[in-house]
Amino acid sequence: MTSDFMKELLSKDEKITVEYKTCQYGIQEDVYETVCSFSNRYGGYIIMGVEDDGTPIGINPNMVKDMKKNFVNQLNNPDKMSPTLYLSIEDIVYEGMTLLWVYVPPTSTVEKCANRIYDRNEDGDMDITDSPIQLQNMYNRKSNTYAEHKIFPYVTMEDLRMDLMDKVRNLAKSKNPDHPWLKMSDEEILKSAGLCEKDFSSGIQGYNLAGVLLFGKDDVIRSCCPGYITDALYRVENLDRYDDRLQVTTNLIEAYDLLMEFVAKHTSDKFCLINNISTSIRGIISREVIGNILVHRDYSSAYPAKVIIEKDWMRTENWCIPRRHGNIMSDEFTPYPKNPLIQQFFANIGRTDTIGSGVRNLYKYTPMYSDGGKPELIEDDVFRINIPLDRIAADEATEQKTLSEREQKIYNMICENLHLSVEQVMAELDISRSTVFRDYAKIKKVTGAAYDKKSSTWTL
Repeated sequence: MTSDFMKELLSKDEKITVEYKTCQYGIQEDVYETVCSFSNRYGGYIIMGVEDDGTPIGINPNMVKDMKKNFVNQLNNPDKMSPTLYLSIEDIVYEGMTLLWVYVPPTSTVEKCANRIYDRNEDGDMDITDSPIQLQNMYNRKSNTYAEHKIFPYVTMEDLRMDLMDKVRNLAKSKNPDHPWLKMSDEEILKSAGLCEKDFSSGIQGYNLAGVLLFGKDDVIRSCCPGYITDALYRVENLDRYDDRLQVTTNLIEAYDLLMEFVAKHTSDKFCLINNISTSIRGIISREVIGNILVHRDYSSAYPAKVIIEKDWMRTENWCIPRRHGNIMSDEFTPYPKNPLIQQFFANIGRTDTIGSGVRNLYKYTPMYSDGGKPELIEDDVFRINIPLDRIAADEATEQKTLSEREQKIYNMICENLHLSVEQVMAELDISRSTVFRDYAKIKKVTGAAYDKKSSTWTL
């Protein structure tokens, strides 16, 4: 969060995705109602320490630590929020005053606050618990958006790997020694995480696709999600095929470990001091990359997810439902979870952080690992991540984004004459037609210029 972005959020009145709360001496109860309504609609920002008209009044700095702790505890309390949520509340000093803010992503399941259901309408939170029509509309909206929400009524606990529960509790304990899951039974954890639910529009209840992917036995996963596979390739010597390969078809909890081990096996490690602690940069990067292809892929598609490790690059591909198209930059995107249930589960066991932190971490730590290189994150029907692994890849990426002297001359000619022909470039620079087209392709990629064949005109 930057001061400029906070200024933008406070420059307008409250709306369907922005809510102001005073909360000077503690978190008000209606904050959780707003968390619930944002989760059930489009998501949004809650800013605390602000009047209803957007005037910042600040929060007592001595209260910030306790307010953060209480907020997290309440979101993980199943009596307060169901399913429980994992959100990060942050503080920022704005115009000399301390404010708290939190981004609430939309969820794939209907969220409840104190056993009441809230929906967002313009700038208010509406209790729709006793409104059957609005409830049905909400359930229909969510079930049509998220594949992980699909319920399999004939899947029973015997079809799940309940032996993984001890591992889940240990991971949750490492993340939070007082995690509520430590006091719950296996079935209560599944319900708390939203993995066992009821569709109130159809009456069907049971374990959903998220629950099957996280805990299902391999044959159950194959039956419920036939296209699920993650293909990991190490390709350095044999460029036509591969030098090593791992095909992962098991549950997401164990799949994460297998893929992390594969990356560790085929890449070098680098350490640096972070807060005076020696930290593996490769571990941070691979955690974000592996977490992304498991958490944010579209499981309704049979397109196989891939992790490809080359001599100088690590690349991933996975099918997704894009919310935007093109490169994702660290300072100009709005995080949007593709599978909120799975993301929340991974956050609870410490394998992902808050929504959006993965992009920030990749932009922060990739230059340290690759000696200056930057990651490429491209969101489209196929979501791609390209991570340079060394200086060679970093220089290659920089070269791909920089025009050569000849290419710059051609671009200058285009700027001066938007109807520039290939023949004119060939005559001016004494180069072949194929070279012109190759340079054109690079110019289009680097500058964003486009050529309309019908009008023979360049657009800059």
